[in-house]
Parts: sequence; C-alpha cells; structure tokens
Amino acid sequence: MSRSDDVLKLHRLAHTGGSAALVEWLAARLGGWAGVVGPGAEPGPALPEAAARGAAEMSARGVRSAVLYGPGAATLLFALDAGRALAAVLPLPHHPDAPTLLADAAVPLELVLRAEEGERREERAALAEARAREAVLHLLMNGRLSTAHQIAEALRPSLPDPMRMYVAECRAGERAEVTRLCAELTGGRAWIVRCPVYVRHLIVLVPAGPGTCAEDDVLAAALTAVAPDCAVGVSGELGLGRAQAAYTQAFHALAVARGRSERHARFGPGPELELAAHEAGAGWAAALLAPLHTYEPRRPQDPGAQELRATLHAWLNFTSHATRLLKIHRNTLAARLRLVETLLDVDLGRLADQAALSLALRLTGSAPRGSGAAAPAAAPGLDEVLGDPRLTAWAASHLGRLTAPGAPAGARATVRAWLDHEARLVPAAAAMGVSVPAARKRLARIEALLERSLLQSPSARHDLWLAHRAEELAP
Repeated sequence: MSRSDDVLKLHRLAHTGGSAALVEWLAARLGGWAGVVGPGAEPGPALPEAAARGAAEMSARGVRSAVLYGPGAATLLFALDAGRALAAVLPLPHHPDAPTLLADAAVPLELVLRAEEGERREERAALAEARAREAVLHLLMNGRLSTAHQIAEALRPSLPDPMRMYVAECRAGERAEVTRLCAELTGGRAWIVRCPVYVRHLIVLVPAGPGTCAEDDVLAAALTAVAPDCAVGVSGELGLGRAQAAYTQAFHALAVARGRSERHARFGPGPELELAAHEAGAGWAAALLAPLHTYEPRRPQDPGAQELRATLHAWLNFTSHATRLLKIHRNTLAARLRLVETLLDVDLGRLADQAALSLALRLTGSAPRGSGAAAPAAAPGLDEVLGDPRLTAWAASHLGRLTAPGAPAGARATVRAWLDHEARLVPAAAAMGVSVPAARKRLARIEALLERSLLQSPSARHDLWLAHRAEELAP
C-alpha cells in the first residue's frame, strides 16, 4: 500500500469512524499498540508504561516528536494539541514507514479530536439548558415566579404572561420538528421544555391574548400534523402564577385529544374547584397544612417545609413517577411521604386523604414562610367546607355529565365503584364483575365524557371523590 493510499484511508476513517477507528487502524497497520496519551496520564491496562513515560518526557523537553528505545520495542511519539500525543509502541524491528505514517496521521487525528470535543461540549450545553428549563418548570409549578423569571431570562425567550399551556405528545424523533414549529408559528415567543415525567411529552407555554396563535387552534393543528400519532392538549388562558392549573388543564385536554380525529383539544369549560372552594375552604386548608408549613428539620441536610410540600404535590399528581420530576430516589420519596403522613396525621394510601390534601394544596398556594400561627384556631372540617352551597353547585355541575343524555350506560356506577376501591382498577373491576381491560375501556369512555384524564396522572380522581362527597352532604 502506497503512502497516498494510507493518507486517504486515514482521512476516510477520521470522517466516518472518528478518532477511535483511526487509532485502531494504525495499531493494526503497524503491528503494535497505538493511542492518544493525555497530559499526566498514568500507565495502566490500556496504556503501556513506555507510552506514558515517553509522552511525559517529550512534554518536559518541549519537543514535537520523539523516539524512545527499550528492550525489544520502540516508542514513537508525535505531539498533538492540548498537551496530548499520538504514541505507538512497536516491536523491533518496526515497520520502516512507521514514522511517516504516524506523522501523516497526526493532522487528521488532531482535527477529529477537536471536532469530537466540540460535539461533547454541545451535548453538555444542551443537557445543561434542558435541566435549567426543567428547573424553571419546577419553580413555576411551586409558585416561585421571581426565581423562575430570573433563570428564564438567561435562557430566552421570556416567560409569557398571560399564557396558554400546550402538552404535545409525540415520539422522540418528532420532538425536534414540534419544537421548530412552535418557535416558527409563535415568532420565537414560545417557551418550550421537555416534560420531566413523561418522555413523549413536550410542554409549551404560548403567549395568550388578541392577535396570538393561542387564540385559535392553528398551532395545535400544525403540531398534530407532524405525525399521525401526535396529540395536543391546550389549557385555558391563565396567568403565569397558575401554571400548575394550566398544566392540569392541558393534560386533561390531551386525554380528550387522543380520541378525536383532529388529535387536538382545548380544555373544556366548567367551574374550577379551587375557585368555588376558596372562600369556604381557605381557613380549613391553612389549618390542615399548618404542621407541614411550620415544620423545621432537625438537620440541615433534611428536607424542609417547602421541599416536603413540593414532594407531596408531585406525588399527588404523578404518584411513583414523582421521582422523575423531583430527581430523587424512590426510597427518598417514600421516606419523605412517611414524614408527611406523620406531620399531618393522614394515610396517603386512602383516596379520601389524598383528595383532601390535593384541595388544601391548591387553596394555600405556595408554602407560607415563618410561623403558621395565622391559621384560625377553630377552622372548619372538610365536610363543612364541602357542604357549602357553592361546592354543592360545583359538584352537581361536575357530576352532571355522568347522567346526561348520551352518557355511557352505567357511567355513574363505574366511577362510584372505582372511587370506592381507592381508584384502583383491579379491585374495581372485580367489584363490577368485569375484566380489567373492560373496566379500563369504560373509564376511557368516561374520560371523553368528562373531558378529564382518569387513567393517567395527573388524574381527576381527587376532584371526583370530592364531588361525590359534596353531593352526599347536600340537603
């Protein structure tokens, strides 16, 4: 093989296989060991002592190439950038063209090493930005708007307020196109983040108001046109401070969109529980959560009140998937939930306690700072709150669709059985005398009827339980 053939082969390998393929071919071509030695590298199983010693000596002397002879072998070295060296340890007598071949290899090898480092830097930067966007989303969901704005301003664009939230469900290979369309159709004003819980979901905050694409379904229709299995749920128009409610609305709308031919849906109209319950339930919620809000950990490394509240909120919305949102181990999640149960004297395995805490968290906003002494000493109980006429009207409206004309037969009984068995599908199916797939299909039809997600979290199970309880308490 001629020198020109070798040079051509080196450049092809650098282009198609990178530095690893190039070095591997050199070793096979020369019949010895070849590799890149970094500054300060220590000898080991993958690095001969002669190569490490030769690279250190060449660097100390400030020369660009060197040959060191040892017992039965020669070490040939050529300097690369950043203090690295291309080294080859070859048995004697070595190939006569070895120095020329290594010198020819040094140039494409140095270029491909730089390219690979650039790619790694880009990957690290992209990962850092994705984590920062997740952090902004987490801050928004916990009502910490000031910090969220500070981080978002560094990432661009600014967080829109008011906004509509879109949850787009698509395959991993379609996310880039969905992201591009969001940026193009909103003039670069959409704030986009990958969902930390569901890998197929993208969360998009789009400016709302007159003259924006959020006023109609142009954006949702464009996103669903990316692929046949894409689906998009859209929230109502809300202020940025209600990001958690916007996400829940968009998630419920997504459950409806999956069953529609157009594959997109906007959150259906209807009274919102926290608005109906705010006046009657604010005192009750503050009293219920006071032990959590005033909790002070004994050790600095233990979670404080804000962290425990965020953990409870994430678990009520996403159950075991909360570990993905919070970036904690499942054992850490379990330990925090046990502490919450102790502080609040609740059983998180009971749907009734889950529903009460879900409502209380929505009525109190972010955890208050300092003492919780402002909570009333004689706060009402949950039943007293749910007995308020405004809650009775909300419950009637919320449950009315289950018995309205066109509702599936037995929809009300299906929901009641599901709730009576802690929203667990297997025991509910057994109680109804049907198979689990049949029970799942019934609930899927009820999802479309209520325009709320039931089978995936965040689920409407807590609101349904509260609505049934309010109905039971009604005169």
